[in-house]
Amino acid sequence: MATRRVVLRYPRHLIDEPVVSHLVKNYDLELNILRANITPESEGLLVVGLEGSEENLRQGLAWTRDQGVAVEPLERDVVRDEDRCNHCGACLTICPTEALYREVATQEVHFDSDRCVACELCVPACPPRAMKVEF
Repeated sequence: MATRRVVLRYPRHLIDEPVVSHLVKNYDLELNILRANITPESEGLLVVGLEGSEENLRQGLAWTRDQGVAVEPLERDVVRDEDRCNHCGACLTICPTEALYREVATQEVHFDSDRCVACELCVPACPPRAMKVEF
């Protein structure tokens, strides 16, 4: 099984369309909603984890793009400014997935984007404002 974590950006005219159920039903994908922000008459943003065969993921995401939904890998939207981070560790206790962790040998704080679910808890917790979520 292959997995992808993506951000789906819905234009206004697709908010009421069953895009997600189509992915589950027609491409046999398992879907985990990590975050959702839908504004009626405006736009929608959905952060999801998808799991299925590599071919079904490829075809399902291609179909989604063809419908007019922007599909972006999650790791492009959660960023850490390495120059601003002073490795204070204030973000460590707030991160629910341990995507932010301290390396014992160097005492440096590291960011594992594969574990991040874009909950944004790290953003206000970071004193030097090194963490940013750019949706």
